[in-house]
Formats: sequence, C-alpha cells, structure tokens
Amino acid sequence: MTRTILTLNGGSSSVKFGVYADADPLREIAAGEIEHGTADTALFDRIGAVTPDAIGHRIVHGGTELFAPVVIDAGVIDRLRRASAFAPLHGPAALAMIALAQARYPSVPQVACFDTGFHADMPDVARTLPIPAALRADGIRRYGFHGLSCESIVAQLGDALPDRLVIAHLGNGASVTAVRGGRSVDTSMGLTPSGGVVMGTRAGDIDPGLLLYLLRERRMDAAAIEAVIDRESGLLGLSAVSADLRVLHGTDTAAARLAIRIFCRSVAKQVAGMLVTLGGADLIVFTGGIGENDAQVRGLIRADLAWAGTVPQRVLPSRENRQIAWHAARLLA
Repeated sequence: MTRTILTLNGGSSSVKFGVYADADPLREIAAGEIEHGTADTALFDRIGAVTPDAIGHRIVHGGTELFAPVVIDAGVIDRLRRASAFAPLHGPAALAMIALAQARYPSVPQVACFDTGFHADMPDVARTLPIPAALRADGIRRYGFHGLSCESIVAQLGDALPDRLVIAHLGNGASVTAVRGGRSVDTSMGLTPSGGVVMGTRAGDIDPGLLLYLLRERRMDAAAIEAVIDRESGLLGLSAVSADLRVLHGTDTAAARLAIRIFCRSVAKQVAGMLVTLGGADLIVFTGGIGENDAQVRGLIRADLAWAGTVPQRVLPSRENRQIAWHAARLLA
C-alpha cells in the first residue's frame, strides 16, 4: 500500500512543502513555497486536502544529541527547545511548525530530519573549534548545516559521484561543504548557521573582537548583537537596500555592487579552503536558490577561482524535501 508523506521545510526566509508517494522510486505529487510572514493557515490552504500517513520536518539544529532522523515525541520536543539556542533564527520557527502540524493532523506520526546529520562524523580537524577543553566538553563544536541539501546532491550524482566534491549551497542562507567519498569532511558554517560566507542578512565569519567591541563600547546586550549579526548584516547591511540578490542586481548603486562582489568573494574563499581540505576537487556543484538561478553570481565566483585551473562545475537543484520524505519513509517502515 502506497503511503503519502508530507514534508515541511522551514528556511530562514520561506517555508517549502512537498507531498510524496512512498513508491519505488519516491514520487513527488505536489510542492510549493510561501514566504515567512504569510498567515499560518495559508500554508495548509496551499497544501490542500491531503491526508498524510507521515509528516517529515527539516530541523536545522538538533543540538548535541540529535543527528539521525527521529520520530517526534515529547522528549524530542524538549531537546529541540534546548537546541534552539544554537539556531535562534530557525529553532523556534521549526517548533511552531511542528505544533501547527500536530494540531492539523493530531494522529499522524511526525519525523524530525536534521541538517547537522550529514556532518556528524566530520574528522576532528574540521569539527574541533580552537577553544578551551571545558567549553568543547559542553558540545561547542563545528556542526555544519544544509546537510539535507548536501545529501540530495550526493543522491542525484549517484554513480557519477566523484571522490572529491565541493557543494556550494547558496541561498538566503549559504554554506560550502567538502565531500570525500560521499561523506562530509569540512564545511563553512560552525556552531550555528550564522558563520561562514556572507549571507542575506547574516554576517558570516567576522572578527570575534567586533562582538567584544559592541559589548564594551556600544553597550549592546546579547539580543542586540544577535540582531546585528543575524538580521541586519550580510547583503542587507552592505547594500542598505535588500537581502535579495535579485533586487541588488537591479539596483545601480555602489553599495549594491559592492555587496554582490563581497558575497561572491566570500563564497570563492570558502571554496578555496575546501580545495585545501580535499587536495583539489573533481567537481563543484552550485545549488540553492542563488546557486541554481543566478548565472552572474556563479560567473563571478568562477572568475575568482580561475587560479585553481579547470575544475568541472555543475548546477543541480537542492532536493531537501525529497530527502526528508525518504528519511521519513525509511524510519516508519
């Protein structure tokens, strides 16, 4: 009997949904997306009269304990609440989405699928942060994100998967991951999804002394600093216009042009770092909303990497929802 699986994928700027038939192979029945700020009921209006047999959720951060897909129960909810400290842009929103789905489909099993799972076994040279041992013992490490997207790229490549692969997931949130033999060996994001490349509203990697400066000299508290690095920086902060590259391409100001150049340079620098990790690359894959659709950005990144010689490059869709459905189907089998 074919089961129907609903996937709910909340990102930093939108919520994507998918409806899948658990067939062999998995078959997509419907898909869509709504922007954050749209009424909650609009999501289920878009989904329509679906009675799922299971619901899969993308969870950005499972904290120190949750990496593998798991059926959601009260204990998992408690752990997800604690893990929200690691991903304040995403954690509370994911918990709210789970609560909405439970209210809408109270008897349907729900599964949490974690973006950190793909990176869980990174080697110690990649996952270990250069901080005192007492802090590392509390689970402060590089976790890595966009793991479901990376999984989907590995799955799409199939038998053509090279030994040394770099995945550039470029969207409102962006990261670069080094994959060897199908396994994550390094990635640009760290303890939280705030680090790494410049993003839509996130600063990415910045001098930690800046945070101390804001504390001491500007008398900012944690909430104010969080707003600066997560919501007011990146492309938005640089351009003073928008976090959306589509808007910036059409904005003829020096600040908008500089924002685009800084974004592309930050991605290229992270790709270059992954070439060090891998000892070169056999393939670079661009994915995510920007990576898939913005040829100008891809061209600027390629130009910055011209020194590395000819590395084959591909554009592939990020199929996170399909990975979520696959995990949910396997777990509930």
